Amino acid sequence: MMKTFTTALTSIALASSVTLANANEISVGGKNFTEQQILATMTTQYLDSLGYDVDSRSGMGSAILRQAQENGQIDLYWEYTGTSLINYNDISESLSPEETYQRVKELDAEKGLTWLDPSEANNTYALAMRQADAEESGIETLSDLAEAVNNEQGLTFALNAEFYAREDGWRPLMEAYDFRVGRSEVSRMDTGLVYQALRNEEVDVGLVFATDGRIPAFDFYVLEDDQGFFPSYALAPVVRTEILEANPELADQMNRLSALLTDATMAELNASVDVERESIEDVSRGFLEENELL
Repeated sequence: MMKTFTTALTSIALASSVTLANANEISVGGKNFTEQQILATMTTQYLDSLGYDVDSRSGMGSAILRQAQENGQIDLYWEYTGTSLINYNDISESLSPEETYQRVKELDAEKGLTWLDPSEANNTYALAMRQADAEESGIETLSDLAEAVNNEQGLTFALNAEFYAREDGWRPLMEAYDFRVGRSEVSRMDTGLVYQALRNEEVDVGLVFATDGRIPAFDFYVLEDDQGFFPSYALAPVVRTEILEANPELADQMNRLSALLTDATMAELNASVDVERESIEDVSRGFLEENELL
């Protein structure tokens, strides 16, 4: 009887030690483009310094990564609110950034996923001009741009083919801001070529992604979407609720990192890798050290 009781206590102790060990084990995922690779590396370095046993798995496709998290293979990664709303939850209605975040937070909670605090980084579509031209013409917002077009200032545009043809793309944007640009003033090209065309003064306005590293590198000015036409793609850490319950301090730790990220910050980090050719590891570590997180 005593032997059985002792064996039982030993089993409980072993089970408890395994639970404690696993509580600090976290798998961090990331998608297969620069911004996501930076975030995955930064999160891995940060959590490792806090004593977590981190398994980093970057370079995954978006749908595969999301499925891996729902299946429990990935515990934590950075996601965009618009991607979850549209791609994972099939919601097509137009929502404000705050409404978008609240909706995905509620919908994903039902799937065992917790959205932590969103950052100020919003990797959505945007229209940009060369900084000097924007300053000279006094164009700061898309409403200013619409006024300039309607006053026949002869502006030319570069767009990628997808946005030009999308039902929620170029034509609805013109309708929302009440301006009209003829086909001859619009050049359609691959996304990467848009940045080059704008930089080389081949066009006046180009379609960009708000956190792209080429924006600061090429001295572009992103026009404010003052009527909120573009969907919100706010960047936020998403963690499996089960892992958060095992590590309740993780929320505050990740929220501290999220609070540091803005469009300008992410654009600078992306540029350090894509333009200046620094390593992702060095860029991530430098940012954490600068902000006293390492």
